[in-house]
Amino acid sequence: MVDVLLGLQWGDEGKGKIVDYFAGKYDVIARFQGGPNAGHTLYVNGKKVVLRTIPSGVFHDKTINLIGSGVVLDPVAFKQECEQIAALGIDLKKNLFIADRTHIIVPSHRALDKASELSKGNDKIGSTLKGIGPAYMDKTGRNGLRVGDVLAADFQARYEKLKLKHQHLLDGYNFNEDISEWETEFFDAVEFLKSMNIVNGEYFLNEKLKAGQQVLAEGAQGSMLDVDFGTYPFVTSSNTVSAGACTGLGIAPRWIRDVIGVTKAYCTRVGSGPFPTELYDETGDKLRAAGNEFGAVTARPRRCGWIDLVALRYTSMLSGVTKLVMTKSDVLDAFDELYACTAYEINGVKTENVPYQINEADIKPVWEQFNGWSEPTANCKQYDELPLEMKTFVSAVEKYLEVPVAYVSNGPGRDQILEK
Repeated sequence: MVDVLLGLQWGDEGKGKIVDYFAGKYDVIARFQGGPNAGHTLYVNGKKVVLRTIPSGVFHDKTINLIGSGVVLDPVAFKQECEQIAALGIDLKKNLFIADRTHIIVPSHRALDKASELSKGNDKIGSTLKGIGPAYMDKTGRNGLRVGDVLAADFQARYEKLKLKHQHLLDGYNFNEDISEWETEFFDAVEFLKSMNIVNGEYFLNEKLKAGQQVLAEGAQGSMLDVDFGTYPFVTSSNTVSAGACTGLGIAPRWIRDVIGVTKAYCTRVGSGPFPTELYDETGDKLRAAGNEFGAVTARPRRCGWIDLVALRYTSMLSGVTKLVMTKSDVLDAFDELYACTAYEINGVKTENVPYQINEADIKPVWEQFNGWSEPTANCKQYDELPLEMKTFVSAVEKYLEVPVAYVSNGPGRDQILEK
């Protein structure tokens, strides 16, 4: 069977650590969408490791890891990531596989991303400029290159054809930056990619399932960034909800068992776009400092706010979430009182639904106040050891969402997670 693990907010929910925690229970960890804009942070033997493309089960000897066809892979970033992991003594030839239908990011995708974002002026969507959007555009436009193509004798010609198409677009942007150094890196990384385990991902995974193996499908970014159901146009370019696991891995819905949703005990967002519960005051600054809210890949400071239960119920509904993991609960140790958004007020009308054009709506959060707790929680080893006020907060979240909080993470360490 397949369990799906995904983020329910705007990304950065701490999915990497949670996948790493669960990985030992599964035979296969399969990443199903997104690109190197993901930053899944783990702490391995006291060392901080940020995974961008490689599934978060890679540090478990007996776990197979698959990069699925719904991912877009940058060979340069992938090679750098592999070298980082190999330096920790991990043999990726043994437990990492790449679906041959996975699309690849080429240097001119990155150039297009940069040119497009610069042209938007004040209407920037907050792209990470890694070429992910343009790569997905070529995928849907039926022009893209895939991992399987690097094995073809005429790959260079296929690359040049795509680059020519991109050059016409770049000319329209008056973009004339020299990307030749990017290309040198790219083709070196392509040679490295060719040495890895490239497989037919859908057959590979379905054979594992037929053999009775357990699979954890790992999502990237967050559900509020889903290209169809997120805060459009301030979204990513893939389906980040649970349905994306089927299309991104080539598996049938009947294989899905549990959907594990990950949420912070508060909210963050990177880049532009609507954020109803954002705090612009000292409390927001305090959340950022207490939670060390800076992008794992970009290092950009994250926007911070109280937990948005309206958005959480929406994303839980979209993915059919069966259990929740609440991360960074210990960050709230720093507050005497805390709040949760339980409804939106739009033009004087109260609603518990996420509106169609959330970015155009004048939303005023309706707050429910909770008492804080005056004791640190990072050293708690059992859920029952947590302060009553924290357990009251967790129970309120469960009641509103009608989904059980099965785990509470109370620190960044691998062992800092409490089963409820």
